[in-house]
Amino acid sequence: MGNVPIELLGDYLPLLAEAAVSGRKPDAVELDAVGLLGRRAAELGVSAGSVVQLYLSAAQQLWQHLPAVVRSRDSEVVRTAAAAVLHVVDEAVARLVEAYTDARRQMVRWEETLRREFIEDLLRGDADVGRLVERAEPFGLDMTRQHQVALAAPAGRLTETEATISSLERAVVHWAGDRDVLVATKDGWIVAITPADTDVPGARTGPKTLGDLLLKELEHSRGGPWRVTVGRPYLGSYGIARSYEEAREGLTMAVRLRLDSPLIQAEQLLIYRVLLRDQPAIADLVQSVLGQLVRARGGAEPLLTTLDAYFATGSVTTETARRLHLSVRAVTYRLDRIKTLTGYDPTDPAQRFTIHAAVLGARLLGWPERDFTVDR
Repeated sequence: MGNVPIELLGDYLPLLAEAAVSGRKPDAVELDAVGLLGRRAAELGVSAGSVVQLYLSAAQQLWQHLPAVVRSRDSEVVRTAAAAVLHVVDEAVARLVEAYTDARRQMVRWEETLRREFIEDLLRGDADVGRLVERAEPFGLDMTRQHQVALAAPAGRLTETEATISSLERAVVHWAGDRDVLVATKDGWIVAITPADTDVPGARTGPKTLGDLLLKELEHSRGGPWRVTVGRPYLGSYGIARSYEEAREGLTMAVRLRLDSPLIQAEQLLIYRVLLRDQPAIADLVQSVLGQLVRARGGAEPLLTTLDAYFATGSVTTETARRLHLSVRAVTYRLDRIKTLTGYDPTDPAQRFTIHAAVLGARLLGWPERDFTVDR
């Protein structure tokens, strides 16, 4: 029947014929054999509907070829035979579907395990490259191409994972116009891997970048609001791990720097990576420039927050006051207090770069929560 192997019927037809003639019901061993055929159908990729239709059609055709029963003038004989056949059909199809479903469930679990292990090795970047290329083939990833990785982090807990991932993967494939796409979860984040070396059809009429697409698709998902970071595209399997590391580092930096933007590109954070490259030096800068802020009433954090907002608004006092829900007078007082404690004037263009770099370093290194004097 169609592309369904006839071998999946096994001894089902003889069971039907014997039931029609003698009324014998199938025993446990015979039903177990049908169950094995159901598992085989699942392994072959035959749909459940197709294999059930095969069994029903086979029963119908067999009944038409039992003239001694079908044409009997005794209605009771016909009813008895029909009841016996329907009983076999009912039990056989039930066992077939049960075994098929169980096999599919096990296969899905196995595929999920393989997928999870593959993604872990792929993003870690230290797996055997040759083996990784082989494992990538079933997932449609071509390791000879450039790929970029995007991470989406919810403000809350990631829920409805399976439905969210399936929907998002369809959207990314449609947008990219390419099956070379992988969407999964890792560490409570959504990971999207897409090729970056081809024209994106969906960008002509919809979101222009992968990050824009993820934000749009996740807008109404639970756990939001969402923040998305996108690594730069790189070639090969190591390139995917490198892009992922950039995106992961971007999420960490965005949280530490308290960035308002829901979308962060790796290129935007290059200056911060430069700052972090020599952590002892930046820690020394923070301690030397801002260290005295801890003497302020209420600690360093309120004054540090004021500096953060002041520089983010382009050193506009009125806008800083609005953003912090303070009066302009309160902001001016805090800036004067910072000058008194540190010796650096945030309003002086000549000193602004130094104190701004120190503020960024403080956020990146977790100061004042982290005490640098203890680290020394």
